[in-house]
Amino acid sequence: MEENSKQIEVINLKEVIKKIIANKKDFYLPLAIVFVLSCIYIFSKPRYYQTDAKIAPEMSNSMAGGALGSLAASFGFDINDMQTSDAINPLLYPDLLEDNAFVASMFNIQVETSEKDIKTSYYDYLKKHQKKAWWSPPISWFKNLLSFKKKTSNSGKGEFNPYILSEDQNKIVKKIQDNITISVDTKTGVLTIDVKDQDARICKTLTDSVMQRLQDFITEYRTSKARTDYEYYKRLATDAKKEYEKARQKYGSMSDANSKITLRSIELKVEDMENDMQLKYNTYTSLNAQLQAANAKVQERTPVFTVLKGAAMPIKPAGPKRMIFIAAMLILTFIAKAFWMIKDDLHLRF
Repeated sequence: MEENSKQIEVINLKEVIKKIIANKKDFYLPLAIVFVLSCIYIFSKPRYYQTDAKIAPEMSNSMAGGALGSLAASFGFDINDMQTSDAINPLLYPDLLEDNAFVASMFNIQVETSEKDIKTSYYDYLKKHQKKAWWSPPISWFKNLLSFKKKTSNSGKGEFNPYILSEDQNKIVKKIQDNITISVDTKTGVLTIDVKDQDARICKTLTDSVMQRLQDFITEYRTSKARTDYEYYKRLATDAKKEYEKARQKYGSMSDANSKITLRSIELKVEDMENDMQLKYNTYTSLNAQLQAANAKVQERTPVFTVLKGAAMPIKPAGPKRMIFIAAMLILTFIAKAFWMIKDDLHLRF
């Protein structure tokens, strides 16, 4: 029984450490090589800045609350959003960045760098004024050399279509989607807009612009039905007013022309015109009341946004973390070299 039992050799850490110290010179070369390569790589990566903003849109339905609402929120559910009639609840707002039309609306944002040496559209800034690692141009050239795709154009003739993009435009859309993040807190409904860019001032400008576009989208969506109703009643009220004014002019002209005539037939005709004018006036008054109610509905449906945190221009770069990266690579190299050195001492005997 004792011969068949498993025997595990205990690793002596002191001996392992002594062996590493005794062969410490073997670490010099790999650590030096990794240090140089890490520096070349990480210092070639352009630095970027990052900032964020937080807004709280007014909820469209506040009926669900109390203990039940708090309990549901603790599990990541918002009863207010479940009971609202909106097809788009705040949880879906981050998905706007997947829509080309929403992203392409940022192409024409006017941006200016911190040094004020570049002032152009955001599209041109991303296309022509981005810092790149030294290996990016050769790789891009090689990819273009191997690419046989026919380039499409979405500029020049015709109206711009965000869903039919050229290759360059599609690349810019992908860059914008990588630079911007929209998230929502399921418990509080607070929207956080996080933006990164190579320039601090542009980072803030873009954050403010995205926040405004998000507010405009939410407002337009929430009020779309009410605005449609308002335009409908406005058109009906305008037509009714024209009909009433036409009937009034006819009645006035008829009354003035026959003021001294006492024929019963004329009196009946005048009365009919007066009744018709009154009916048109009542129609106009009713539609005008509905128009005012529709206008009030638009105001009621317009959400109010509370800016909890405005976008501040960042002072220090957010990344890449150069020293952390170099230290991590050196530690990994040391561990790998040490493991390779003592691998024979780690064999277990069974």
